[in-house]
Amino acid sequence: MGDYADLRGVSTWYETEGTGEPLVLLHGGLCANDTWGAQRPDLAAAFRVFLPERRAHGHTPDVPGPLTYRDMAEDTVAFLETVVGGPAHLVGWSDGGVVALLVALSRPDLVRGLVVIGATFRPGPECFAEPGMLDAMTPEGPDLAFFREMYEAVSPDGPDHWPVAAAKVLDMWRTQPTLTTDELAGVQAPTLVLAGDDDLMTLEHTCALYRAVPGAQLCVVPGASHLVPLEKAALVNGLIKDHLTQGEVETMLPVRRAPARGE
Repeated sequence: MGDYADLRGVSTWYETEGTGEPLVLLHGGLCANDTWGAQRPDLAAAFRVFLPERRAHGHTPDVPGPLTYRDMAEDTVAFLETVVGGPAHLVGWSDGGVVALLVALSRPDLVRGLVVIGATFRPGPECFAEPGMLDAMTPEGPDLAFFREMYEAVSPDGPDHWPVAAAKVLDMWRTQPTLTTDELAGVQAPTLVLAGDDDLMTLEHTCALYRAVPGAQLCVVPGASHLVPLEKAALVNGLIKDHLTQGEVETMLPVRRAPARGE
């Protein structure tokens, strides 16, 4: 069961589960909390898990105007302040990863640890392995049928609003986010960048994200796609828990993380 919280005028649905340090799961674009089904039981055994559904997603209604990652990041900041009540670990998948990065940049005091899965920091045409896929996607097309069914089952705006909400998300993917590697250098939270080896974005883009975030860790999961949390659930869950609980990273032969001379 879940509840609603008023976040910046948006009646936002969220669910909670488990006990321990707070961990916020941020779902992907056009998705809802159901897509975290392979993570919830495992993570809730170790953390107090919070699952908000962002504006125009799941049980949360759409609002007038375009969708932007920055608006959703500000909603998430409000969620951390009013529902969670303070800093938390953030685990974001796809669009949720973009939102998590923006929150970590704007409010480092609210982010203890960060895991971004299949995330981008540039618009789709600049980083997707197949940029043309965006041109083939339409609200009523077969590529989005799974997402349409998920939306129509729970959206308070009703099934007739799907074309509007989907068009907003597609436009966002074409034009956002617009972060630079210099901006990503401002992320302070310990960060794990995770992707499938056959993900939607290029491996070069994933590596650029990893290299831009100071002290970040990188995991490219073999035999996996953009749906790696579903395809390799046990592995992904273990990586998330290890990252959020391990403390400072120490390896036997550090190069990228080697202390500077004189330290």
